[in-house]
Amino acid sequence: MNVNPLPAIYGTAVAARNALYDHGILPARQLKKPVVSIGNVSAGGAGKTPFVILLGELLKARGVAFDILSRGYGRKTRGVLSVDPNGLPQEFGDEPLLLARRLQVPVVVGEDRFAAGQFAESRFASQMHLLDDGFQHRALARDFEIVLVTPEDARDRLLPAGRLREPLKSLRRADAVALVGGASADSFPLGGKLMWRVRRGIALENVPPKPVVFCGIARPRNFLLQLRAANVEPVAEAFYRDHHAYTEKDVSELVQLKQHSEAGGFVTTEKDAVNLGGYVSALKPLSVVRVTMELASAANAVDSMLRMLAERRGKA
Repeated sequence: MNVNPLPAIYGTAVAARNALYDHGILPARQLKKPVVSIGNVSAGGAGKTPFVILLGELLKARGVAFDILSRGYGRKTRGVLSVDPNGLPQEFGDEPLLLARRLQVPVVVGEDRFAAGQFAESRFASQMHLLDDGFQHRALARDFEIVLVTPEDARDRLLPAGRLREPLKSLRRADAVALVGGASADSFPLGGKLMWRVRRGIALENVPPKPVVFCGIARPRNFLLQLRAANVEPVAEAFYRDHHAYTEKDVSELVQLKQHSEAGGFVTTEKDAVNLGGYVSALKPLSVVRVTMELASAANAVDSMLRMLAERRGKA
């Protein structure tokens, strides 16, 4: 029986890198304002962006001013940029653009998240930064670490054999572990961490009959299962790579698929609608499905986070 050595090699490299940060050999730079990191242990599909939107809405309800720092995955630009909500995913990345549109707060992209944070602090009167997809970006110090886990993570393997970017024991760095989609606390080494239970769902509007479902997300089959659970049964499907930037050819093929399958229209995700850009108008009727998230005992969770932030910055 052949054993794939690559996950072990990858795991050794991850452990060595983390050890350098744990022992201060690689330094983590600290911004003036507190940083709350939202991340996960797997390569996409845990719902980080919807969770950032949920947390952002909870903070806005408290009157807490914040900005969001993101790498801007998939963009064609370089350096630190403030996201224009009316811009294009090629400029800023699809998820930062979605965050800017949904939350209407400053979103700053940059490969160097410390530089992005300095830029934000020079431009905006934010009380804190939300660091999007920050669990593995240890070069920026954080004051509170939230990590999302799913049921799939508990039985997954390290890259490249699986989707895990880190072994599950890395959860010891977290302050709060958000259990998404029915993930069981017993499946993870939580060791006294705050446990937040998150219910994930979808919001449907104007779904056409017998639709073509298409998307470019990390776990398209999960999206399909959610649709079927909501009694949406597609007559055809088209799946693309995560963060797929749609082309005129893609849209033409989707229109042909609709015609051949005698579909009544299209269904896709909110992120895909961002990546369609101006091509949205060519796919009618189109229902854009929004991911919803609900945090159990949300007030207590936010209270705990804000209290720990105040204590930690007070000691600094």
